[in-house]
Amino acid sequence: MPVGRDGWYDGGRPITVEGGLKARTQRGTIGASWWSRRFVDILERVCDKGRLARGRTYARKGQVLSLELAAGLVSARVQGSRPDPYEVAVRVEVYAEALWAELEAAIAGQAVHRAKLLAGEMPAEIEEVFAAMGVDLFPHDLDMECSCPDWGFPCKHLSAVLYLLAESFDDDPFLVLAWRGRTKEQLLGSLADDGGAGGDPLAVADVPFADRLADFYAAGASLGRPERRAAGAPDLLLRLFPPPEGLAHQLGPAYIGMAADLEAPAGET
Repeated sequence: MPVGRDGWYDGGRPITVEGGLKARTQRGTIGASWWSRRFVDILERVCDKGRLARGRTYARKGQVLSLELAAGLVSARVQGSRPDPYEVAVRVEVYAEALWAELEAAIAGQAVHRAKLLAGEMPAEIEEVFAAMGVDLFPHDLDMECSCPDWGFPCKHLSAVLYLLAESFDDDPFLVLAWRGRTKEQLLGSLADDGGAGGDPLAVADVPFADRLADFYAAGASLGRPERRAAGAPDLLLRLFPPPEGLAHQLGPAYIGMAADLEAPAGET
């Protein structure tokens, strides 16, 4: 059995694969979004760095033939130096239905979290929701196995799968939750339910326009508080929703001018 310089099994050069799953990131760190980087950071803290480096090479060469994710299990096939591909499995704990009901209620109770998820974005603070329930969103203890003869943890075949898994989280953050037992459809269906906890974060009372003339342009104004309130930065909307390139310089002064007119005392212009 050939042995590499660092003391682990080295089966020689892997068999070249045509059409394998290849990592998009060919240089530097793998993972573009905060959630994929969080997963990679955990891996790089608990796994052997040398084996992870070999796994990155495998992932970038396209040695992973297939990768499937289901509740609690990621299964994959990786082509090594032997004719038959190696079978890889990565398991995590699937949370019970009762716990998911509590998690969904907690998420729905946070309007910002709920709105971001409904918009297809994973809010960074969602980890705190899981932590408050005494559980982890990202696994710190992975049950991993590979059919290769390498005794190391993890072997380069497992490492390649883990890095491609991180990139799949970039493509669809809801896979992180699906691995824990909640599909995107189940979660969003629960959050979109008007009868669920938290209600609709975008819902507003239907008030006749005539009743709002006194405070319609006041930032943060509400019924029962007719006095004018100081507005925020007049070009805030331009910062939040940048217009096409070139228009910002033209629209900025116009917004500032309109704000000055609105704040001027009656009779002044």
